[in-house]
Amino acid sequence: MSATTKVVLALCVAAFVSACNRQPEPAPVAPAPIAAEPTFTGKYR
Repeated sequence: MSATTKVVLALCVAAFVSACNRQPEPAPVAPAPIAAEPTFTGKYR
């Protein structure tokens, strides 16, 4: 193999490895809304 062919092959392998190595970004998770605790107002209120 000539030196040019080796360089081109190495660049192709490096591009392939870097393209396959990408990790997807985790989706942002919205925090759960905080609800106020209900207050006791009596039996029938």
